[in-house]
Amino acid sequence: MIRAALVDRVIQPADLLAEVATPRSGATALFIGTVRETNDGRAVTAIDYASYVAMAEGELERIAREAGEKFGVDFLVVEHRVGMLQLMETSVAIAASHAHRGPAMDCTRWVIEEIKTRVPIWKREHYADGSRDWVDPAPRSEKVAP
Repeated sequence: MIRAALVDRVIQPADLLAEVATPRSGATALFIGTVRETNDGRAVTAIDYASYVAMAEGELERIAREAGEKFGVDFLVVEHRVGMLQLMETSVAIAASHAHRGPAMDCTRWVIEEIKTRVPIWKREHYADGSRDWVDPAPRSEKVAP
């Protein structure tokens, strides 16, 4: 069972864990991305996630299927939220289960990195000073210099 979706509701990590629970699995890994209070030294109050829905959902599904094949994971659920999120709210959750911990953990890490580089989801941070800016979702350490 592999599922990936964009959602406009609160993500419930426990529900994702329940979806991937199976007697075949000896390990379940869960990644949860949340809205944090600072970015690049600026105080963040909220993030607005926007996407090209049809393309984003298709790419999320492709990533999930690729991850299943790459890591031998048959039970994987990915949800990414769109809309306005406040501090500490979950923006993305990935649950994977496998007979062994390594593939489950490696799968969740790979999926989040692929989401950051491949899925057309954009985030606009809202700052404590009242300003807002669109930001690059790729981690700074992985950005390619010009």
